[in-house]
Amino acid sequence: MIMKRFVAKIMSHQLIGVASILIALFIGSCFASEYFLTAYNMLIVTRTLAFIALITIGQSLLMILGELDLSLGSISGLCGIIGGILMVQKGVNPFVAFFFCLLCGILLGFVNGLLVTKLKLSSLVLTIGMTGVYSGTILVLTKGLAITGIPETISFLGKGVYGGVPTPFIIMLVLLVIITFVTQKTPFGRYIYAIGNSAQAARMLGIKVDRIRVVCFMIAGFLASLAGMLMVARLGTSQPSIGAVWVLPPIAAAVIGGVATTGGVGTPIGAIIGAAIIGIIQNIIVLFGISPYWQSVVSGVIVVCAISFDSISRQYFKKEV
Repeated sequence: MIMKRFVAKIMSHQLIGVASILIALFIGSCFASEYFLTAYNMLIVTRTLAFIALITIGQSLLMILGELDLSLGSISGLCGIIGGILMVQKGVNPFVAFFFCLLCGILLGFVNGLLVTKLKLSSLVLTIGMTGVYSGTILVLTKGLAITGIPETISFLGKGVYGGVPTPFIIMLVLLVIITFVTQKTPFGRYIYAIGNSAQAARMLGIKVDRIRVVCFMIAGFLASLAGMLMVARLGTSQPSIGAVWVLPPIAAAVIGGVATTGGVGTPIGAIIGAAIIGIIQNIIVLFGISPYWQSVVSGVIVVCAISFDSISRQYFKKEV
């Protein structure tokens, strides 16, 4: 009983618990590989984390709301391809094309949100279908071929380093601060948690539930398109495969970081800490010389374990918490 109450106490402060896991994992990784704490490797870890983290912020926002968008990776890829076409084939100013692609991400998020709210569809089922639509559009536009020749004028957005910190990571941190402030300190943020706990009760309180849902899908679409365009700037090409592996890790990261699969619980900061945990695990896999293909296996296992633990723990410790 004492142990049960102790674990229940930890469960009520998940942000502290997951941060402790991250610190322990970081220290353990330092001992596990002599190359882990090198400046070069830390640059790789933070830069890679930035892209997944942008998707994770948007996904965590939707999960707190009680929704899920499995098409965010495809939105990233499609916006990246549109950006490549505009910059290379149409000769559009790179920064204008970059901004236009962000608007495209917002629009695609709006479409997802509108279909979910107006047609009363499950966001999980709907976004699985939209993943096929967006992925198919990418193949139609590219025939499976990369678009090369992206102007160097925007490369600093993906490759730049300031004070030893990659530009994408800095951008991600700024957006994390903004989203965290919105969710924790504004009425809009309180509405998100209220809807996640009970959409019906939120409606009775006069909250515009459908409007909030659509806006959150638009924010997630914006963050996904930003991740896609930053990756284009980093690679110097628009690859049809961009975003293909950005489906499971953000969900796993959010759950590990304390975002409930049932909605109404969690924070974007916790989700990012979860993303950092996954990022370090994947980096260690590479440093140990294990095949990169195992990263997908690890991500899948983490998703299953995290969701299972989230469900079991919330039921078992419900009375204690």
